[in-house]
Amino acid sequence: MYKIRIITLAIAVATSLTACNDNKVSFDASGSFEAEENIISSEATGTIKQFSIEEGQTLEAGQEIGYIDSLQLYLKKKQLEAQITAILGKKPNIPVQLSALQEQLSTTEKERTRIANLVKGDAATPKQLDDINAQIEVLKKQIEAQKSTLSISSEGLGKDVVPLQVQIEQLNDQLRKCQIINPIGGTVLAKYAEANEMTTIGKPLYKIADLSNIILRAYITSNQLTQVKLNQKVKVLTDDGKGGFKETEGTVTWINEKAEFTPKTIQTKDERANMVYAVKIKVKNDGSYKVGMYGEIKFQ
Repeated sequence: MYKIRIITLAIAVATSLTACNDNKVSFDASGSFEAEENIISSEATGTIKQFSIEEGQTLEAGQEIGYIDSLQLYLKKKQLEAQITAILGKKPNIPVQLSALQEQLSTTEKERTRIANLVKGDAATPKQLDDINAQIEVLKKQIEAQKSTLSISSEGLGKDVVPLQVQIEQLNDQLRKCQIINPIGGTVLAKYAEANEMTTIGKPLYKIADLSNIILRAYITSNQLTQVKLNQKVKVLTDDGKGGFKETEGTVTWINEKAEFTPKTIQTKDERANMVYAVKIKVKNDGSYKVGMYGEIKFQ
């Protein structure tokens, strides 16, 4: 009976040691999660009339989230458009202004035909035909000269309009920049401005990051460098809140070319190493990974 108890105790201890060894997980490197953050700044100066976002809100790329007062820009554009209309109203209507000379030329050509027939019948002299031919040539030259003058005047007015049209294009660009359009899809991390506040060009409005993919920045020793390469698949482990680990797959997207001192908050595989290399591992985020969380990696 005593021997049976000894054997049973030995089995229990062995089982306990095995379980402890199974629960102990070794890591090749560790680090914390971060996101590729973008600070979106104002592209116009004025009062923010509308700015409808909140921290934690998910935005889509191209979504309009507010606008900045643009009344003065709009009025300036209307003024330039009125100036263009006034200038173009001075452009001569070439066909209308030449119509009188064209009609006179047509009448004279008909008269030449009549006189030519009279000359054939000896009812008119050749001099009369010569005179009317000369009149026709004079009329043609007058028409060409008048057409040239009117064309130059019209082109000159057209050129006067070009600078105004360029100014309108500039105003259109400034008006577009008064609209606050979110450039990338992601989650609002911080909001720096509110509606009815004054903003200027370059002033930060909010910070956004795409959290659908999150980055684990980890640190490896020089001895581990040979085990890591770009686009390599690695195991990423995080606490599951139940004393275990949640495991997923990540991809190495960046390896620092220069060594740096080990961050105080990071533990590496080789605790004696004081110089490490930073690496970034891209992880698909199902919503459980948060910026600032700690994670570990194992090389596959």
